[in-house]
Amino acid sequence: MANAHPSQAHPDDTRLEKDFSHHGPNGNASGYDDGSGDPLTRLRTAGSVNISPEMFEKLYLSPENRVKGELRKTFGNPTPIALVGFLLSLTPLSCDLMGWRGAGGSGAASTGVFLAFGGILMILGSIGEWIVGNTFPFVVFGTFGAFWLAFAATLIPWFNAYGAYVTDPTLAATQMGNPGNPAGLQVPAFNSSFGFFLIFMGLICFVFLICSLRTNIVFFVIFLTLVCAFGCLAGAYFNLALTYENAMNTAAATRASRLLVAGGAFAFITSLAGWYIFVAIMLASLDFPLQIPVGDLSTMIKGASERQKSKV
Repeated sequence: MANAHPSQAHPDDTRLEKDFSHHGPNGNASGYDDGSGDPLTRLRTAGSVNISPEMFEKLYLSPENRVKGELRKTFGNPTPIALVGFLLSLTPLSCDLMGWRGAGGSGAASTGVFLAFGGILMILGSIGEWIVGNTFPFVVFGTFGAFWLAFAATLIPWFNAYGAYVTDPTLAATQMGNPGNPAGLQVPAFNSSFGFFLIFMGLICFVFLICSLRTNIVFFVIFLTLVCAFGCLAGAYFNLALTYENAMNTAAATRASRLLVAGGAFAFITSLAGWYIFVAIMLASLDFPLQIPVGDLSTMIKGASERQKSKV
């Protein structure tokens, strides 16, 4: 018997379908017939596989939405590559902030990593999410891609982010006109200004935190710990400003040191959650026999459109 076309088999099915180029003897992509007891409630048809809303949310970190065209069949999932950029930037930075094995310098040794992985990979992932119509991960990855680029630029002397705060002619003369005077790192105004940037990064992460209630528990933990991390780091820089205003203010210096370590610890927890969700996505992308849960919330917290339909 000829296999039915996917659109004929499920005319009203809005779930994502991904094409496979090889078919088994039963017309299935994997060559075997799944029973109705499949926990992912997948329905296999000729040349395609439908995935449940739970699986969609795990793969794309966004509740399932309807988009025109077949872009999700045409392009690969951009979510994992953006996560790689995020994790390979944040994980070593968190270790630097905690001072493990004598590390430090606010991650200056990883400036190239912030540019290549944090900036480029996350921006590419953001563009990919935009192409396939996933608004929330598009905004999240684009925001953090820009954050890593901005953070790296602050560390690069050529941008003169901290050197611009050196107004003492004697100190400026030591640079012989070159940008990035390191003396600017000890200017209170620079530390206070950078602290405000971190505060508002924490604010946008708080917005993401609220939105993540429609995704999964692991993603929620990521933003919860990021809010804490940015809060601690902002406090550290404000206390550094107080320290550089008055060298005798040892209490502020102690608080700054402790807040830097606390910020690094929260960022490390963020990284652990990120590595977990990255592994979960990669296993799901390959239809691996072992699947690890992420705590799907997309079906537990109903969207406004779903609530509206239930009232009709």
